[in-house]
Amino acid sequence: MLQKLDSLDDIDPAPAAASSPPPASPAKTASSCTPETLRGTHVFTVHGYSSLQGVDDAASRGRFIRSAAFDVGGFDWCLRYYHNGSNGADDGYVSIFLELITIDAEAKTFFDIRILDQYTDSSFILVATRNNSARRVFGTSNFDTDRPTWGSKNFMRRSEIEESVYLRHDRIMIECNLTIIKTPLVKTEDEATMAGSIVRLQMPSTNLSKDLGRLLETKVGADVSFDVGGEIFAAHRAVLMARSPVFRAALYGPMRKKTEQHIVIQDMQPIVFKALLHFMYTGFILPVTDHDLDTDEMLELTKHLLVAADRYGVQGLKTICENTLCISISVDNVATIVALADQYNCGRLKDVCLNFIASSDRLDDVLATDGYESLKTSYPSVLVDIFERATKSRKIN
Repeated sequence: MLQKLDSLDDIDPAPAAASSPPPASPAKTASSCTPETLRGTHVFTVHGYSSLQGVDDAASRGRFIRSAAFDVGGFDWCLRYYHNGSNGADDGYVSIFLELITIDAEAKTFFDIRILDQYTDSSFILVATRNNSARRVFGTSNFDTDRPTWGSKNFMRRSEIEESVYLRHDRIMIECNLTIIKTPLVKTEDEATMAGSIVRLQMPSTNLSKDLGRLLETKVGADVSFDVGGEIFAAHRAVLMARSPVFRAALYGPMRKKTEQHIVIQDMQPIVFKALLHFMYTGFILPVTDHDLDTDEMLELTKHLLVAADRYGVQGLKTICENTLCISISVDNVATIVALADQYNCGRLKDVCLNFIASSDRLDDVLATDGYESLKTSYPSVLVDIFERATKSRKIN
């Protein structure tokens, strides 16, 4: 028989089912490890390259010239230059080594050693630890087990150096780029970076300079030619227009001759025009390896090339020629170089020449040269600049 209920309060509640708390989210933390690196660059110039020749190779094998010490990452370093090769080097090779000279130390590094083109600042890497991702550990704590030097016993053949653009004015320049790997820095991150979220971008290599140089060499698609001293040079109007405002006006301006595809260039040597074209296509100075030119002839070629660069508005080439002349100044040639600088508005080159002449120990020697006699006749205004600079120099001293 059913029992009568006076209210809902009379109902006995059913026992509640036991329930477990919801599972907690797994804790997720992140940290990162970043190696601390310190970088530095040292350039070692070896002057008097030719004076190192003629030494008996067997007797001088293993002898080296040390660069000045330089600091990178709190360590002292130097470069060792072996003109006739280190012990174990193949015949005819120059050897180069990087040396840790800090006592009782250990340094983990990446480095490269390269030879520099002094005209363009371009370089050719000959020793590089990054190419094979192998770091080098230098140590000076225990000379029985540690290694204080790393480098290349076969850095470059001397014959290759002597035929290359890297030997200029009887010197070569060697650059070392050094990265020191310090103790990694570990820190806590707000969130982890998952592998799938990292996008690795592949950068394409650029061969524009080489491709344009090959275009000039092969003459494919050439649509204009130049007669320079009886030698014919084929070129491409579009390239010349892009690189020279003077060529742009001559080939595409209102005064151009639409049917003219063969142009005669006056007052320029073929070797100079060839170097001019090569720079406009590639951005590099043409190595003059097929001409037997001595140092004075190379200097004259540089002067003519500066004139050609000014004539056709190729400012980059003009700057390189100025740089070359700045480091080639001597008592015998400074008068002719300062006249050239004045004539072609090379302000920095002229300033370097005036400072050179104004030196108290050089002025009298310069005044006795043939170039100075010509300067008096053709460029009297430059004489005023020289004596004003010399007067200021003496007041300061």
